[in-house]
Amino acid sequence: MTPDLSREAKSELLSLARKTIEERLKTGQIPKCEPRLPELLEKRGAFVTLKKKGDLRGCIGNFQSRENLARTIQEMAAAAAFEDPRFSPLTLPELSKIDIEISVLTPLEEVQDPREIKIGQDGIYVTRGFNRGVFLPQVATEQNWDRETFLENCCYKAGLPGDAWEQKGTKIEKFQAIIFGEKK
Repeated sequence: MTPDLSREAKSELLSLARKTIEERLKTGQIPKCEPRLPELLEKRGAFVTLKKKGDLRGCIGNFQSRENLARTIQEMAAAAAFEDPRFSPLTLPELSKIDIEISVLTPLEEVQDPREIKIGQDGIYVTRGFNRGVFLPQVATEQNWDRETFLENCCYKAGLPGDAWEQKGTKIEKFQAIIFGEKK
């Protein structure tokens, strides 16, 4: 797995995400894609985040993919635009006001001690039973959270009590991400 992505790959993925959303808005279809860069053929997890005037407008992703990275980005871009249950589907007039951010993920790694989590570097995935919550690495930095607040809020997001991260039966995993976007 490539540890980072080339500038060309990042540019291609951002363009692909935008074209996918635009095509889906206009035709209801996701366009075909033939990635030409080898790094876009790797199977990697990824999230696509949409922001409008700096505010979250959609974010969907997965930790593992059966598809190549280019196809994963297409699927996550369409899902972030049209399937995030927190928001109404994106409209064509909104498209020009949206900034796209992509997070390409490393594999999940179980956390034995919460002190292993590095704010600004690690994302977290908290699970307990059927409850699940995830925060990308940039969330703690954007919210100015310390480690405990990061964990607590991820538990809330999962529908768990804020201290569930300290309880037996709660699994905490961490991951890193290559984060890039149209605004950066």
